[in-house]
Amino acid sequence: MDWQIVLYIAAGIAAIAFLILCIALAVVLFSVKKNLDHVAKTLDGVEGQIQGITRESTDLLHKTNRLAEDVQGKSAKLNSVVDAVQGIGNSMGNLNESVDRVTNSITHNISQNEDKISQVVQWSNVAMEVADKWQMRQKRNSAFNTKYSATAETDPDNLPVAVNRAVTESDNVDEDRINAGLEQDRK
Repeated sequence: MDWQIVLYIAAGIAAIAFLILCIALAVVLFSVKKNLDHVAKTLDGVEGQIQGITRESTDLLHKTNRLAEDVQGKSAKLNSVVDAVQGIGNSMGNLNESVDRVTNSITHNISQNEDKISQVVQWSNVAMEVADKWQMRQKRNSAFNTKYSATAETDPDNLPVAVNRAVTESDNVDEDRINAGLEQDRK
């Protein structure tokens, strides 16, 4: 009987150990169930958030596509402005080239006709000198003709400048006639 008692005791200890094992396993399983329930609730919330993010991402993608289309449209419109500005730049370049050609042509013609131009300048200087002398002669003649007037006798300073100025040797005027008229007034 000894062996039977030991066997019963061993079976009882095994049964108690199995019971403790089952209780421990049940406690662990209940704990795992709570965690799994909590994870399920969290996954439900995450699933809702993922759906919201998906909707927002889809909306953002649509807005990005519309923005890209708008940018492409405006870029196409801007291309016409850029083409116009480029055309203006080309026109300005052509204008500069034309001005350069005209300037070069004028410079070339001036250098070819330099002698003729200097002759024209000389002749114009001579013509201006002749015109000045002619005007001076007219003033002296009018001064001579008006020397017997009352104004000339009462106000000798009122005579024209040409009469009051000394006559130069290069003048081609009738100096004797003017000098003779002035000498009579002084006496």
